[in-house]
Amino acid sequence: MTTPDRGVAPDVARGTLQGRWFRLVRAIFLLVLRPAVGFRVEGLEHVPATGPVLVVCNHLHNADPVLISAAFPRPLHFMAKRELFQVPVVGWLIRRVGAFPVDRGKADRAALRRAEAALQQGIAVGMFPEGTRSVSRSLQRALPGAALVALRTRVPILPLVITGSERLPGNGAKARREAGVVDPDSGHRGIRVRIGQPFHLPSPPAGGRLSSEAAIEVMMAEVARLLPPDYRGVYAEAAEHEAQPVGAGTTGPG
Repeated sequence: MTTPDRGVAPDVARGTLQGRWFRLVRAIFLLVLRPAVGFRVEGLEHVPATGPVLVVCNHLHNADPVLISAAFPRPLHFMAKRELFQVPVVGWLIRRVGAFPVDRGKADRAALRRAEAALQQGIAVGMFPEGTRSVSRSLQRALPGAALVALRTRVPILPLVITGSERLPGNGAKARREAGVVDPDSGHRGIRVRIGQPFHLPSPPAGGRLSSEAAIEVMMAEVARLLPPDYRGVYAEAAEHEAQPVGAGTTGPG
């Protein structure tokens, strides 16, 4: 486990929703989202009740960090594009749920250090390895950032996917309009968050090392397996291969 670098706040959860306030706000969001957008969450039993966990997700809409944070049964600190923090109300809201900014298109070391600091403090951290929203809703080739965090911290990795959010308004130039489309994997009409089983990266061969490229392939294959086939994109073939062994310790719903 890495130690946070200087410049990172000693308590990265300060000022974010925790405890009873987190549970209250989450309950309100779920109460609104379920009837409004057909919001459904599956796999809560796979979420480790405590301790650090790196959550890796696909990305379809600007609202995904808020939707996934509402679905998740414990505070989840998301790495989100810096531009969102400049949007009135949205910036304030995502900061309250623990989101922190990242500069896309370059290696943002400060954001990676912030993610590692949160994990070192036992916080769940969420990342979108693709780095941006998918125009086609299918998985795009992932960037190495999430793999670097996973390799440096060796914490459990939790795959999570969202489907249906691409049909929400307010997605800018990447809006996708498919009103009434039914999730082909579940028959569900609306937005679904599905959480998989936690796993660890495989150990490298004796005397060798697992590269970030190999690590991100393992991570994205686990994400792809949770998605309906037409969402899997470039990881469709990897999703068909045998899954990695699960080994993340005790889990339980929040």
